[in-house]
Amino acid sequence: MSKIERLEKPVDEWRGVVSDDAYAVLFTEATEPPGSSGLNQEKRTGTFVCAACHLPLFESALKYESGTGWPSFFDAIDGRLGFKRDFALILPRTEYHCARCGGHQGHVFPDGPEPTGKRYCNNGVAIRFVPEGEELPELRS
Repeated sequence: MSKIERLEKPVDEWRGVVSDDAYAVLFTEATEPPGSSGLNQEKRTGTFVCAACHLPLFESALKYESGTGWPSFFDAIDGRLGFKRDFALILPRTEYHCARCGGHQGHVFPDGPEPTGKRYCNNGVAIRFVPEGEELPELRS
């Protein structure tokens, strides 16, 4: 997939497509409690896709244990994320979201491992893990 075409879908239409918890994170920028995601312990080879539109966002080789209580990655699949400044906690942070559906994923921080030095701190309910050998889900429209 080269250029990601933005999915123009009203936010309310995602209700019932994703869980209530996922909806709160993806479309109202809520944050799940630390340590609440089973994806923290996911160590198999595979792909992490957006829980809403199913766009692949992260490969498992990009995941690492940050000790924060949220699934963390040191990089993303090229061109799959969009970014914006977030001042919700007064100090500026960089929020990132799915480039296709706009679903909020988490925040990126400059304290990750090499080679990028970045920590993409992701909400587990905002992504879905697809093990290697399993077919990726079709993109939702």
